[in-house]
This record gives sequence, C-alpha cells and structure tokens, in this order.
Amino acid sequence: MGLRFCTHGNLIVLVIEDVERTEWKKTEKQKLEKTLKKQTKAATEIQAWWRGTLVRRTLLHAALRACIIQRWWRLTLDSLLQKKRRQALVTYANTVRAVVKIQSLVRMWRIHWRYRQVLNAIYVIQCHWQCHNCHTCALLRGHCVVTATHLQFHIEIINP
Repeated sequence: MGLRFCTHGNLIVLVIEDVERTEWKKTEKQKLEKTLKKQTKAATEIQAWWRGTLVRRTLLHAALRACIIQRWWRLTLDSLLQKKRRQALVTYANTVRAVVKIQSLVRMWRIHWRYRQVLNAIYVIQCHWQCHNCHTCALLRGHCVVTATHLQFHIEIINP
C-alpha cells in the first residue's frame, strides 16, 4: 500500500493507494499499448498490401490499354502501307499501259510511213513505166512482204 498527500489550498487530502493494483493497472496499460501497437502495425501492413494491390491493378489496366492502342496503331500503319502499295501498283500498271500504247502507236506510225514510202515508189515506177516507149516489151511483177519490223517490196521486170 502506498500513502500520498495532496494539498488543495487549505485542504490536505490523504490518498491511500493499493500499490499492487496500481502496478497491475500499469502492466495492463502496457499490455494494451503493446496490443494496440501490434494491431496498428497489422492494420498498416494490410493497408500497404491493399494500396499495392490497387496500384498493381491500375498499372495492369494501363499496360493492357497501351497494348490495345499499340495493336490498333500497328494495324492502322499496316493498312496505310497496303494502300500505298496498292496505289503504287496501280500507278505502275497505268504507266506500263501508257508506255505500251505509245510504243504501239509509234510502231504503227513507222509501218504506215514505210508503207507510204513503198506506195510512193510504186507510183513513181508506174508513172515512169507508163511513159516508157517499150512498155509492151516487158512485164512488171511485184511482190510485197510485210513483217512486224520491215516492209519489203520487190519489183521484177520480165522480158517476154
């Protein structure tokens, strides 16, 4: 037991305490504080785990969204590349078609020009032959060969 004196102004108060009870209260208080600290630490760990879970979940969702956006962008780039390739192929085909058409027209013009030259030569020969004195003495025989690149004309004068 413990004895304690307290003064309040003119009043003296005598307090008798039970030491064992006070020590028991102190140990109980310490036990409660230890339990409270353990519970606080456990609660802090649970909160940290939960916050970490939320952060990891948020990061996972962000990574999935980034993956979806990247996949969409790659598909978009691929479709643009396919369009460019298709357009280049169409342009090439049109160019080749135009070149072939021009080549065909030039070849046709060259053959026509050669043909006109041969006709002019034939007309000149016919005019001279008709004006010649002995046109009854000989015969003209002509032979024409037309190939893809040449036009040949052979005239023979045959004396009977």
